[in-house]
Order: sequence, then structure tokens, then C-alpha cells
Amino acid sequence: MTRVSRWCVVALAAGLLVVAPLVGRWLPAGEADVGPTELLEQTRAAVDEPWSGTVETEGTLQLPDADRFGGVAALFGERTTLRAWWRDPEHWRVDRLLTTGETDIRRNGDTTLEWSFERAEATYSRDPAIRLPRPADLVPPVLAERLLRGVSDADVSPLPTRRLAGESAAGLRVRPPSDLSSIGRVDIWTGQDSHLPLLVEVYATGQATPSFTSSLTDVSTEPPTDDVLAFEPTARTDVSVDDVLDIADAANQYAPVRPPATAAGLDLGPASDGAVGVYGEGTAQLIAIPLRDREADALRTQMAITPGVEQDTERTVVSVGPLGVLLTGGDGDGGWLLAGTLTRDALERAGRDVVAGFVFVDEAR
Repeated sequence: MTRVSRWCVVALAAGLLVVAPLVGRWLPAGEADVGPTELLEQTRAAVDEPWSGTVETEGTLQLPDADRFGGVAALFGERTTLRAWWRDPEHWRVDRLLTTGETDIRRNGDTTLEWSFERAEATYSRDPAIRLPRPADLVPPVLAERLLRGVSDADVSPLPTRRLAGESAAGLRVRPPSDLSSIGRVDIWTGQDSHLPLLVEVYATGQATPSFTSSLTDVSTEPPTDDVLAFEPTARTDVSVDDVLDIADAANQYAPVRPPATAAGLDLGPASDGAVGVYGEGTAQLIAIPLRDREADALRTQMAITPGVEQDTERTVVSVGPLGVLLTGGDGDGGWLLAGTLTRDALERAGRDVVAGFVFVDEAR
């Protein structure tokens, strides 16, 4: 073999090493090997299965960016890269990758740890049933399971398979079963090898492009090891313990009110054991949080400059894609914050129901 021939062989081998990991992504998607009913159950069950991988989320929802709600606005209005390790719903780690570092959230049983690389701070807290959305809620298996609550076989239809994260994925289109929902449809593709939802697209009613997407760009079904999920603070890490996770958890524990049993015809959920009300499920869900004057006034100011806002002395309301946000009352009055995936009419009705039906704690006893 000549020197030129040898170099050609070396170049070919090197090229194959580079291309080999990509071949799976270029292959055409095969035919779905399950029907819609089986795929629906398989997609729901994935939340309990172990996996790890990289998640890309992208939202076009420019929500009001008040101080205590800034993290939520960023989650739904920006492109976000997450690295996740999932053992089960009570044991996981999700890192939000930033240009300057990362912020990690880890759950171990009933305890949550949030660690900021930039600030070198770690905070332990209990993991409450009622809280604001966080990155772990938006990874495809978790998001899919939540959106599929209340969905029956009659609400789904098949979509063509796609090649995602190196495997064929069977598609499912979900039409919301409730006419109160502001979601037009949800499209979900589940891997035929991993049995995990790999892509979730959420469309607002009447929209041709998704308002929010979450996709697994690479995935392994190997259970994450203990050392990956564990946290060992460095000598410079400031470690603290907080008795509340966020503003929703604080309101639920300490606000001296109780929400009504129904809002816009939706029943109060079983997790609502305090001041915060969670109504409905799946694609038609609403949360109602009582706010003090300072939180309400700051949010009201931000909502007032959001495109499409309507405001009067009784409420401030805005719809952004499938999400609606309503704050009752006016400046200095405090108020109830309602947010969820309800139509504008249903959201307005829910606001009136909450204001008319809530009671103070002494009255509830």
C-alpha cells in the first residue's frame, strides 16, 4: 500500500468515526409499532421511568416579569438548555445551563436543593405540592404526563413518525377534552426504543406554530447513579435552609384565606390544602394565589405594560398564547393572582368566582 493509499484509509476511518454518531439521526423514521391507545398509556407511564439527557425548551410567551415571578417568565419566554438525570418523580437532578454557569435543582424524597454556581449558594427546602413552575416541570416526560391528565382515547389521534434523538418516535395529537381550555392542541412524539416522550409541542387555539416546545436532544435510559444525584458543597458554598420554596408555597402556608370550592366550573384539586387554589387538570388548569399589597402592586405594574393587557379597578388581565394571567383588585388592594390555560372568558369568570367565594381562615373553621 502506498503512502497516499494509507493516508486515504486513515482519512476514511477518521471520517467514519465522526459520522457514526450522526448516522442514527439521519436515518428515516420507521413505522409506528403501537396504536394511539397503547401510545397514550406508554407516554403517561414514562414519568416513572429512569433516564438522563439534554433538554431544549423554547417559549414565545412574554409573561409579566415581576421580581418574584421573573424565573417563571424566563422559563416560558426564552430558549433554555437543561441537563437532566431522572430516577423517578422523587429523585432527580435538573441543571439549567447558563452562559455564566448553571443553576441546579435536585430532589431527594420530600427535600429540594437549589444550587447556584454563580453565587456559590445552596438552599435546602421542603418540596411542597403547591409551588411555581420550575425547570423540572418542563422536561418532556413530566410535561407530557401533566398535559395528558384527563385525556381519553377519544381525544387523541396518530401523527406521522419522526426521527428524534437517534430513534424513531411515534406521534400523538391531543385535542383538549374541555372547552374551557385555551390550548388548541398538543403534539407529542414518543421514542419507540426508549418509550420516553422526546418532543412536546403546545399550540394555542387558532395558532399554526407552537407557543412552547420541549425536546430531548439526546437520551439514555440507564438509571442515574447516586453520585450524580448527590450534592457535595465546596468549602466556599454558602449552605442554608428555608421553610418556603417560593411565593406560592409561602402564600399557601401563611395567607389567612381559603379559596372557594369551584372556579369557572372547575373543582378545587386535592393538593389544595391551604390558601392557594389549584383547579382543573391537564390542558385546562388554573392556579389562584393570594398576594399581599407589595407583590400584587409590583406584578400589576408589569402587567400594565404587557401588550394586549386590559385593566380597570377590578382586575388586570392579559393572555399570552395559551396562558392567561389575571390579577384582581387595584393598587394597594393586594389581590388574587390567577394563571393557567383557560380561555379569556373562563379566566374572567374564575376571577369573579374567587373574589366572591374566598373566605378568611376564621370564617372557614
